[in-house]
Amino acid sequence: MSDEEHQFESKADAGASKTFPQQAGTIRKSGYIVIKNRACKVVEVSTSKTGKHGHAKCHFVAIDIFNGKKLEDIVPSSHNCDVPHVNRTDYQLIDISEDGFVSLLTESGDTKDDLKLPTDDALLKQISVIWLNG
Repeated sequence: MSDEEHQFESKADAGASKTFPQQAGTIRKSGYIVIKNRACKVVEVSTSKTGKHGHAKCHFVAIDIFNGKKLEDIVPSSHNCDVPHVNRTDYQLIDISEDGFVSLLTESGDTKDDLKLPTDDALLKQISVIWLNG
């Protein structure tokens, strides 16, 4: 998948924003942050002390949640950063069709049949082996 398929834009109409502002000094490890318009999970935060040229600074090391790439940013600790709204939904696998689509069961008992298996051969094989072994 290309980076363009998962481009994360923080612009939206009022009430429909994909991000919210949060002071950089309050963002912690395992939190989320937008770096270079990409939604990322923070894996490391370090804060430098205030120097003679202004604010204390936060150095963020984070992993893009869509492609796994490592990104870094340095932000004054008193400034706001964009933080993405992140929701994770777990499904139970019901079936894999011959055309590569999966049938999933939601928590409410409904089925979701509009997702296709990934095209990565190694990942596809791993999913298929786990599915066949129960």
